Amino acid sequence: MALEVVLATHNQHKVGEFQKILGERMPGLTVLGYDGPEPVEDGTSFDENAFIKARAAAAHTGRIALADDSGIVVDVMGASPGIFSARWAGPEAGAQANLELLLAQLGDIRDPHRTSRFHCTIALVVPAADGTLHEFAAEGDWPGRIAATQAGVHGFGYDPIFVPEGFEVSAAELAPEVKNAHSHRARAFAALVPELTRIAAAQGGS
Repeated sequence: MALEVVLATHNQHKVGEFQKILGERMPGLTVLGYDGPEPVEDGTSFDENAFIKARAAAAHTGRIALADDSGIVVDVMGASPGIFSARWAGPEAGAQANLELLLAQLGDIRDPHRTSRFHCTIALVVPAADGTLHEFAAEGDWPGRIAATQAGVHGFGYDPIFVPEGFEVSAAELAPEVKNAHSHRARAFAALVPELTRIAAAQGGS
């Protein structure tokens, strides 16, 4: 069944990742990039920020919109960085600075206490002709731990210091297809696909 959705991000890497993972689970789905204004993400949870972005994209394009809000949660740090993962070292800092700050903050923490998880919430917003919105949220968690040093060249963000449960290497050392099968986004996608399939069927896509 054919279905087009707009992904509320200007990050083309993420658009490609969504297309690959969702497309494998739902042939006929096309993920479109978004060129509209970025809303202020002033929510206090992954869910709130994901819906802020998805609603803005749906309002700007009139299309079915997806948005994700994801980050890394470290148990010993009280679930931080959490929603602040992308700007942990400051609003202008990049991914490497965020990663290095987190490593430094955990410098004296022994391995058994470095448990963490990647979390992803995907918000789906479907605008109707009468102006109402159908909304659905899917969530996924990828448990693991924070390594003492970074390794690997695949992935992005905190992948080089995150060792997923069941693996002895970082997420950045995993082949992309392995990461795409196990990641927090993959788990959220698995919960999202039945809802997208239902929407496609209701719209008569084929």
